[in-house]
Amino acid sequence: MKKQMRAAFQGELGAFSQIAVRQLLGEDAVPVACERFEQVFRSLKEGRVERAVVPIENTLHGSIHENYDHLLNFDLEITGETSVRIVHNLIAAPGVKWNQIRRVLSHPVALNQCLKFFAANPHLERVTHYDTAGSVKTIMEEKATDAAAIASAVASEIYGAHILKRSIEDDRQNYTRFFLLERPAKKRAGEGGGERKTSLVFTTRNTPGALFRALSAFALRDLSLTKIESRPLRGKPFEYLFYVDVLADVADAKMQKALGHLEELADFLRVLGCYPRGK
Repeated sequence: MKKQMRAAFQGELGAFSQIAVRQLLGEDAVPVACERFEQVFRSLKEGRVERAVVPIENTLHGSIHENYDHLLNFDLEITGETSVRIVHNLIAAPGVKWNQIRRVLSHPVALNQCLKFFAANPHLERVTHYDTAGSVKTIMEEKATDAAAIASAVASEIYGAHILKRSIEDDRQNYTRFFLLERPAKKRAGEGGGERKTSLVFTTRNTPGALFRALSAFALRDLSLTKIESRPLRGKPFEYLFYVDVLADVADAKMQKALGHLEELADFLRVLGCYPRGK
């Protein structure tokens, strides 16, 4: 019997990260919930799971800086990406009606993404909770008759709750981008085909124009950068690491020349992964 693939993610079952697991790995992958992002990375590194899925940026709130730091600290490889539209639903226990609701639980980010809904319903108390899906789990465990949760439709299905109001978020253009991670491999089967991205991290010397010269390695070869993120370099105050996503396959001749050029200019350079461009 074929062993099912296990994939770690942060949050309770029904979190938006679990939706990303489904999109990247299909329905047969076994989602493994972790309390913290560091546990997700460590579970994969130590072999307790075969894959991990982590959010890396949101269109409204920007980058998840903690996960950029973990990408540097753990020797793992990015092998895929996907984007999940964040649809917030008002969810209650079966039989509970809209006019009974007085409290709404959810993660503070989710609550803040539904401000128009709360402005239209000022009688509702906002209650911060540790997780969106966890808020559904809580109201079901408490058998709450005066409370609802804001979470994904998947969380409603998993915990046997029901949706009172769908898509109550303020902005429908709310997407989170996720990375699929694996332990490093010398060669991966099935590479090639379709547009690909390469993610890397580097540091430059703290001299005038150093970053400009580093990025020119890509500009001179007409390679498109789709993301650049800076993070503080620990132990060196006011110096930075630069994370870059390049729209190119790492094996492409132009990309190889760009990396060779960058290596001459950078104090540190690591390719974090090459993967199919997500939708």
